[in-house]
Amino acid sequence: MPVSKKPRRSPPGSRSKAPADSILPDRRSMEAYLAAIAGRGRDDALEKAQEVMYDAWEKTSAQARISHARKALAISPLCADAYNLLAEEAATAAEARDLYARGLEAGELALGPEGFEEYNGHFWGFLETRPYMRARHGLALTLLKLGEEGAAIEHFRAMLKLNPNDNQGIRYLLLGSLLRRDDVPAVKALLAEYPDEWSVYWLYTRALLAYRENQASAPATLKLLKDARSANEHVPGILAGTTPAIISSNGYVTMGGADEATEYVRECGPAWRKTAGAVEWLTTTVAHGPAKRRASKPTR
Repeated sequence: MPVSKKPRRSPPGSRSKAPADSILPDRRSMEAYLAAIAGRGRDDALEKAQEVMYDAWEKTSAQARISHARKALAISPLCADAYNLLAEEAATAAEARDLYARGLEAGELALGPEGFEEYNGHFWGFLETRPYMRARHGLALTLLKLGEEGAAIEHFRAMLKLNPNDNQGIRYLLLGSLLRRDDVPAVKALLAEYPDEWSVYWLYTRALLAYRENQASAPATLKLLKDARSANEHVPGILAGTTPAIISSNGYVTMGGADEATEYVRECGPAWRKTAGAVEWLTTTVAHGPAKRRASKPTR
C-alpha cells in the first residue's frame, strides 16, 4: 500500500522511536537539497544557521541534535528551526510550548512584514516560510496537549489562511478539535472549504453529520458510506473496538491502512461515540457489502 504524505501527529516535546530498519530520513533534512536546487544564493547568518539545522536533523542522538541547535542559534537568533528542535527534545510540554513560541517569534521576525505579504496564501511553498510554519504547528499541538484547545484552534485557522493548500494536514487537526467542541456549523464550513477532499477524515465525518441529521437511510448517505469504506475499511472496526488500533512507528501513515484509521479515530472518534447509535449504525451498514477499493488519491 502506498505511504501517505500526511505525517501522523506526534506528541510535542518527544520524538517517536522506531526500529532501526524502519527509520525514514527526516523530511526536514531533505530540504537541504531543495535549497541547493533553488540556489537562493544568500550568504547571511540565518542561511548559515539553517544549514546547521539541516545537519542537525540527520543526527541520531539527542545530545548531538541539541548541540547543533544551540550552534545554529549562536550564528543567528532568528533560526526558528533551532527552537523547534529544542522543543522536540524538551522534557515537559510547558517547556516545549515556550520554545515553540520563541521559534514562532523568531520565524516571524525572519520573514518580516514583507515576507508575510509576499508569501501569504502560499506558505510552505517557499522554503523560507517552513521554519515559521513548523513552529506554529508544534505550538498548536503542544497547546492541545496542555488542554488549551481554543488557542490551538486559533493557530490552526491562521495557518490555513496562510497556506490553504495545507501541506501539513492542519485541516485534519482542526476538524478533530471542532468535532470535540461539537461546533457543527464550523465543522460544516471547514468541510465545505475542501469540497473535493476524498480523505478518510472528510468522508466518515460527512457520514456522521448525515446520521445526526436523520439522513442515515438516504441514498446519498449510503453512497457516502460506501465511498468512506472504500477509502479505509478499518475505521468501523477500530471505532467499535472490535479491531485493534495500529499506531505508525515511523511517523507516516498508510493511506487506507489501519494506522490511518487509528489516527482518524483518535481525532474524530469521540464525536462518533457521543452520538447515540452512530457507531452501531456505521458498523451494521458497512457490513452489508464488501468494500470496493478505489485508487488512492493524495490528500494534498
